Amino acid sequence: MFIIVGLGNPGEEYENTRHNMGRVVLENMKKIFSKDSDFSDWETDKKLRALTCEGKIGKQKVLFVEPDNYMNNSGGSVKPLITNKKKAEELIVIHDDLDLPMGKYKITFNRGSGGHKGVESIIKNIKTEGFVRYRIGISPVTPSGKIKKPSGEEAVTKMIMGKFREPEMAEIKKMSKRLAEATEMMIVEGRDKAMSLYNN
Repeated sequence: MFIIVGLGNPGEEYENTRHNMGRVVLENMKKIFSKDSDFSDWETDKKLRALTCEGKIGKQKVLFVEPDNYMNNSGGSVKPLITNKKKAEELIVIHDDLDLPMGKYKITFNRGSGGHKGVESIIKNIKTEGFVRYRIGISPVTPSGKIKKPSGEEAVTKMIMGKFREPEMAEIKKMSKRLAEATEMMIVEGRDKAMSLYNN
């Protein structure tokens, strides 16, 4: 079973904030896959401390997970599901990334956390970096396309806790569609093929 995790913080005040990009994309993907396949409604899993729903992509069972722990404790919701390195290879973690511009994403496998606290928590809990990450850009860009990454803790916090604007939400929907296609290819035809075709 593939496990797809969208990282973010629980609670209304964090909805549609940049730091919750993982959750936003996962929920978009659920809507996309639900058109062609039966997906259950989101349910609270008290044992995992997460919202979960199940469905199928192709013939493969998948579990969508939104940790209800705060970002720094995301690994606690993933640990019971990933009990060995083989299972980790069927884990996809979707999260925000300050090193990429808004509207861009990168699919990586077997990499370090890059300083992302949620990813750090997962690596620490499952004791391997051998899983797939969808790194989704949240940094603004200049008119010439140069990334404007904030510097200093206060500036970073202000930006990642800021809400998406309407045009950005439309852009995220388009990107979610592409990532849904990448996910289907990854599950049906393998990780390498999906990464070579869908890394932008």
